[in-house]
Amino acid sequence: MSTFAVINPATGETVAEYPDATTEEIEASLASAQETYQNWSRKTTVAERAALANRAAELFEERKDELGAIINREMGKPLDQSIGEAEFSGAISAAFAANAEKWLADEQLEVEDGLKSFFRFQGTGVILGIMPWNYPYYQVARFAVPNLILGNTVILKHAAQCPESALALEQLFLDAGFPKGAYVNVFATHDQIEDIIADDRIQGVSLTGSERAGAIVAEQAGRALKKCVLELGGSDVFLVLDTDDLDHAVEHAVGGRMENTGQACNGSKRIVVIDSLFDEFAEKYKAAIAGQSYEAGDFGPLSSAGATKTLTSQVQGAIEQGAEVLVGDNTPDGNLYTPSILTNITPTMDVYSQELFGPVAQLYKVSSDQEAIDLANSSPYGLGSVIICDDLERAEQVGNQLDVGMVFIGGAGLEGADVPFGGVKKSGYGRELGKVGMLEFANKKLFRFAAK
Repeated sequence: MSTFAVINPATGETVAEYPDATTEEIEASLASAQETYQNWSRKTTVAERAALANRAAELFEERKDELGAIINREMGKPLDQSIGEAEFSGAISAAFAANAEKWLADEQLEVEDGLKSFFRFQGTGVILGIMPWNYPYYQVARFAVPNLILGNTVILKHAAQCPESALALEQLFLDAGFPKGAYVNVFATHDQIEDIIADDRIQGVSLTGSERAGAIVAEQAGRALKKCVLELGGSDVFLVLDTDDLDHAVEHAVGGRMENTGQACNGSKRIVVIDSLFDEFAEKYKAAIAGQSYEAGDFGPLSSAGATKTLTSQVQGAIEQGAEVLVGDNTPDGNLYTPSILTNITPTMDVYSQELFGPVAQLYKVSSDQEAIDLANSSPYGLGSVIICDDLERAEQVGNQLDVGMVFIGGAGLEGADVPFGGVKKSGYGRELGKVGMLEFANKKLFRFAAK
């Protein structure tokens, strides 16, 4: 079987296969992207490129049903969430288009000698994107759109199970008016990716994926002296410290864990509750997780047989090491995995420091804010967090002490089309979305004039 194939995770059926790129196709992709950077990107304005991104935003909206059906089939995301992802990708494209001229305006510098000095933000060349299966459109939009507007061109290697969404995206950008070579899809193998990173025409690499993949790509990029942005795994905490509305806390804890069938890097995976609220919260949370319905579309199948095997093995290991299962049975039906809750987890258990990529929550009880902070920071990951606390000053002080890239206070799901995203520690480095995301692969070119 080829590397790139659509295997419907709900049925196990191989729907379609696509051949790996040949060496000649890889070279043609690099040459096309480089030529377009030289002869189109560098000769157009930010406003002109932003107008094309705005058209891409319209196409995401116009094609949302078609796009949603593709990823529902490829990786099992519930259809309404799949359509919603296409809509959000359009919103991201529109936000970058609307803000580009402001975000990329020259930055005046105040210098001691008074000479006119400023930074001008421009593209650097061809940027390689290596994207994951769990958000096939969103992840690409937040990487590709700002780079195209900035003046870079993009070569995109999508996940092996997402060839049809990969092709749909390439066509969308072409139909939006971007020239051939501005956004190039490649069905590249791992060996070919290493060669692409080493190629002198590539100026940077952005990867969203696993910790293992990030380490490999970072090593390859480092050898080639290429900048990279890495958005990797996460084991985000959801801290419930003080609230008069426990139902609100439960609702957001369920949403934070169950989004995309629990297959989100920044999903709320560790639910940490202060002891005074723990018993009542636990009962409500158990009932809510147990009430999740596949038939109602609350969750879908896990993305693949491999993902199901991995999650089942992790949970079984936790059970054998003494964790208690409050909800669930760890016996999937094909790739349908019953939403579950584990508790009585101790630092000696493997699961304590693992990322569970699926609808399995870990539930912890703590007796103080400091204990909650210590537990949160004990993870090797540091992507995001949620703090539920009616005292906003207290919540902010706790957030100050968390080793994470993002702190959401008062609820889960506070992401936005123009809100920066990224983490620290083994969750990676760099940011996407917002102005800081747009500048990650910018040439911050200094202009300085001899006359004042």
